[in-house]
Amino acid sequence: MEELYQLRTYIEQGRYTDALNLIGEMEEMSRDDKINKIVSFMEILLLHLIKQAAEKRTTRSWDVSIHNCLRQIARINKRRRSGGYYLGEEELMESLADAWPSALELASLEAFEGRYEAGELAGMVDEKGLKQKALDMILDAQNADRIHT
Repeated sequence: MEELYQLRTYIEQGRYTDALNLIGEMEEMSRDDKINKIVSFMEILLLHLIKQAAEKRTTRSWDVSIHNCLRQIARINKRRRSGGYYLGEEELMESLADAWPSALELASLEAFEGRYEAGELAGMVDEKGLKQKALDMILDAQNADRIHT
């Protein structure tokens, strides 16, 4: 809110360059917020994919959580007015890589009733394959969202 007050002040004072710079900063903050939300949902998505792969089973709860994460990622990543997405395929994969360590830590607490450390659990799953699976699922969810809107 402080930024909006400052923007108004710049415009009222005719300081248009300062106003444009502030708008750029506000756009960057908004984009960063969206990316942080996407990464949070990616952590939960990966958490459940890791548990599924390690335990070689699934539950309705995990499936619902995965579906919810995919829906939220597709919703947050979509640019409302201009169309397209905040994160393209390459940036989505980079964000999945960023989310992996945290997801692995969380999965180590839940999979096999917490018997394995994150490093041990990592040895039980195909990191590259799970990240690719997550990316494919996200892209499919975005395509499905585009068809329904």
